[in-house]
Amino acid sequence: MNNKSICLDLVKSDSEAEVISILDNLGFWTEPKHWRYYGDKENNFSTIGNQQSSADTALVEKLVNSVDAVLMRECLRCGTDPESPEAPQSVEDAAENFFNIKKGRLSNFNALKRTEIAENICLVATGRKTKPCYSIIDKGEGQSPLKMPDTFLSLNDSNKLRIPFVQGKFNMGSTGSLQFCGDNNIQLLISKRDPQIKDVKDENLWGFTVIRKEPPTENMKSSTFKYLVNKDNNIFSFKSKSMPLLPGKYPEAYKNPLDWGTFIKLYEYDLQSYKTLINLNLNYRLSLLLPSLALPIRLFERRNGYKAHSYQSTVSGLTVRLDEDKNENMEKNFPSSDIISINGQEMRVQLYVFKKDASVKNYKKNEGIIFTINGQSHGYISTSFFRRKSVGMAYLADSIFIIADCSNFNRATTEKLFMNSRDRLRNNDIKKEIESELEKLVKNHRGLRELREKRRRDELGDKLEDSKPLKDMIEDIIRKSPTLNSLFVTGNRINNPSNLEDTGNITEYEGKEFPTYFKLTKEFSENKPKHCPINHKFRLTFETDALNDYFSRDTYPGSFHISCSGQKIDGHRLNLWNGIATLTCPLPANTEIGDLVKYEVNVCDEYNIDPFNNVFHILAEKESPKNKGKPGKRVSPPGGKGKNRKTSQMLAMPEVQEINKDKWESHQFDKESALSVLDNGEGGYDFFINVDNLYLRAEIKNKTKIEPEILKSQYKFGMVLIGLGLLNSFEKEDDEEIDIDKEIRKVSKAIAPMLLPMISSLGELQNE
Repeated sequence: MNNKSICLDLVKSDSEAEVISILDNLGFWTEPKHWRYYGDKENNFSTIGNQQSSADTALVEKLVNSVDAVLMRECLRCGTDPESPEAPQSVEDAAENFFNIKKGRLSNFNALKRTEIAENICLVATGRKTKPCYSIIDKGEGQSPLKMPDTFLSLNDSNKLRIPFVQGKFNMGSTGSLQFCGDNNIQLLISKRDPQIKDVKDENLWGFTVIRKEPPTENMKSSTFKYLVNKDNNIFSFKSKSMPLLPGKYPEAYKNPLDWGTFIKLYEYDLQSYKTLINLNLNYRLSLLLPSLALPIRLFERRNGYKAHSYQSTVSGLTVRLDEDKNENMEKNFPSSDIISINGQEMRVQLYVFKKDASVKNYKKNEGIIFTINGQSHGYISTSFFRRKSVGMAYLADSIFIIADCSNFNRATTEKLFMNSRDRLRNNDIKKEIESELEKLVKNHRGLRELREKRRRDELGDKLEDSKPLKDMIEDIIRKSPTLNSLFVTGNRINNPSNLEDTGNITEYEGKEFPTYFKLTKEFSENKPKHCPINHKFRLTFETDALNDYFSRDTYPGSFHISCSGQKIDGHRLNLWNGIATLTCPLPANTEIGDLVKYEVNVCDEYNIDPFNNVFHILAEKESPKNKGKPGKRVSPPGGKGKNRKTSQMLAMPEVQEINKDKWESHQFDKESALSVLDNGEGGYDFFINVDNLYLRAEIKNKTKIEPEILKSQYKFGMVLIGLGLLNSFEKEDDEEIDIDKEIRKVSKAIAPMLLPMISSLGELQNE
């Protein structure tokens, strides 16, 4: 059997057992001389086994490498040294220079054009539905057999480190995917150098190898990874103009010719919950992990047994999907754009809010904030972030989604914030500082606050009168018990969303793609400066007619620059919402009391040739105490009284709502759920009790001598007191990382089976 035939047999194999059988029959599988250490390092398991923690993020690394390969192909075809100043200096520049993708943003192309470019990179699903294989195929630069050990099969070398327009700079060969391939971690690698790149002698040869994990033997402390070589310790090779490696019509997996490039097959790849049709769940997941990818990717379903309208689709990134689905799934006026500057590094933020009835699971799982570099997700913070008391957006927690673009971070900051695996953040000071700024941004966002109150009003508004007797009885129970009274009556006030006075209408905002003005709402001249304590940040606002996503959108975004005496200002935050841009900014580090500081703000875009320029002055005053966030006197909203203004009245107790079975889904309840508690964002909580709880229903059915309403009341009162007790405990812990609702759900679910039997039994106890 010649090398080409061996290669094709391996390509068509869809299980590890088939691969092992082929290699065993050839005398390769058990012959040590045919296996070479990956990276030429015997102890390579410590590197390969310590990468991505999930199969989906590991797969993304393979796809990112394919994007790099296609961009490299174009650069090398031009005869440009990728490491030279003449080469593109960013991923966006490369996409624009080589594929005419304006600003490197795929949203600037229509779907047809994106699909055309996507033919350069394919992901094909084959094999069984339960244990599928995935093949990553690209028409990139490719590698010759002689170069494969120094490129694909190397570890910790500096192949791409000095190339500014690629992402795979950690040189781990995207080996994180190996641990998710079957029991033996088998992958097939085939490659041929693009013949238009005249830089090697064997460019007309295909090379192929099989990578495997070899378990420890004798004195070895860990497994090791090896790859298949011939008797001369080199990659197997053969000559062929093309190889049938590209998919044809469904279900043909290997039909069309690939003239050059790379083919990588992951056998029995464990993607767990993404084993359905490839253009459904996996498509959605890849879009999330590659929210603004440089080049689109074509997906092909080629497993037998599926019936669908289409067996292929194009991954263009989540930002493209969100933009195209905006009218159907996004709340009006979103996304909004924000800019945060930390330690001299600028982070651009896109803040989305899904409609309450939107299919959010088609866009994300529990990701609340994802951090991206060059369009690839590098880590995330879960939706529990929005339930923090310091954020106060529990009612919107499952609807808010933030993309924080860190592409402008320097290398040192990137390495400090993100793990090399690019799937999680390091827990350090810079992460805490970023979280703190994001907390302030979300908590004070005018659009979010308005929407939160609307959602809460929709949830509670028409039910408050029904819950009043229950609330009165709970207050009475607490008032009669000195112990409970001392624990729970703390003076906290909770907004009643339905008891409203006059407050001002909220009109739908219609901004412009390119603003015609961007100016201060109030001038602060040298003679009449804004005053700011030296230990505080100051806040001021600008008026504009720009759309809310002006600074962070993919298509022709605006830029914002703030400086003081020609020096860039660090630590500022800018939020744009419905024609008002709010700037929060510190004084320069060397400012002294009495200094008059001059600031300059410039806003520009491709349409406005002359930037909008604003100059203002800040007078530094003596220090003043910082607000610790304790409740104070409520300030009336601007505008005075009238038919168009509304302001919330206050209640002393939390709102308690009964949730029946028909409302389970909207509250994420099931038959065993008992209690959910949501922070209302104004210092209090709303309680939701499952009155169709399995154990409550069972007690009502079994205890026929007791009125059902009495049992139901005991259950509700008990759950409320348990919830208040847990809240009291969490408040004392003062730990922002605790997801209070999640913990209360868990505890109340565990207590529910015992609550009524315990109340009944304890009530029967008497002194002997």
